[in-house]
Amino acid sequence: MLTLPGVTAVGVSGEPVVASGEDFKQTMAHYRAVGRPTVGLGPEPMDEIVSVGYFEMLGARMIAGRTFTETDDAAKPRRAVINRTLAKELFPSEDAVGKQILSAFDPEHPIEVVGVIDDIKDGALDLQPIPAVYSPFNQIPIRDFYVTVRTSQSGEFLLTSMVQAVHQIDPTLIANEEQTMTARIDNSEAAYLHRSAAWVVAGFATLALLLGTVGLYSVISYSVGQRTREIGIRIALGAQKPAVYRLIFGESAKPVIAGLLGGLLCSLWLTAFLRGMLFGVSPWDMETICVVVSVLVAASLVASYIPARHAASIEPTEALRTE
Repeated sequence: MLTLPGVTAVGVSGEPVVASGEDFKQTMAHYRAVGRPTVGLGPEPMDEIVSVGYFEMLGARMIAGRTFTETDDAAKPRRAVINRTLAKELFPSEDAVGKQILSAFDPEHPIEVVGVIDDIKDGALDLQPIPAVYSPFNQIPIRDFYVTVRTSQSGEFLLTSMVQAVHQIDPTLIANEEQTMTARIDNSEAAYLHRSAAWVVAGFATLALLLGTVGLYSVISYSVGQRTREIGIRIALGAQKPAVYRLIFGESAKPVIAGLLGGLLCSLWLTAFLRGMLFGVSPWDMETICVVVSVLVAASLVASYIPARHAASIEPTEALRTE
């Protein structure tokens, strides 16, 4: 048996996870629960063939029952693991383990449900979870399949070793489409579209930040210009530079605080729309919110500092001559 250093788990499947666009070629079939009335043809889950250890390799969470073993072969009755979404559709109020389901493609052979697995991203990242039926590879062997491994070392380095290992087993075997899971997710159609949209939004947000900073600077500068005489009198009466700085910064803080509060309230409303664009990240990520608030506060301080420094350097005699 060939072993590769760093490999901690291996799984085989008919199609890879996070498939979209042309890669999404999974077979779909209508299923119904044996002994239960069915409306129409029943749910149409995805049909997937996976090997022993596949779910463990992905780190998928088992909800009920068990995963496949080497004894789940062609000599045994048909068995399957279904995902949470299909279990809710076919068996909404009871345990699905031990029940039987029938495929519209093969209504003569009932399939025993031996386990329920949590939903896996078999389709595109931005799709809602779809029902899925997983059959054991030992019962339905296929010629073309994907081998996925979990490794403790660099995935890029391991890809070459995997191809070499396949050719050591049989030089005539074709091994292609090798890719790390990170690259597969980053290069997926959904990730590309949302990443592009995010860059466009980020560009407009940066432009808005620059315009806001310039606008705040202009407003504060104009205000300082209009209050030159007042500031000069304050300085002549003994006001120190820190007091003048506090005066100008306090004036600029009002629109900044109002803008931050308004932005946070608007973001609450937009949370529902943002959920579909985020994968594994909460729309209310406190680190991101703190960074954004910090950037806005820093921009406002920069916009206010130059007018405040100019105000603090006003000569009282010149200010009193100003009409």
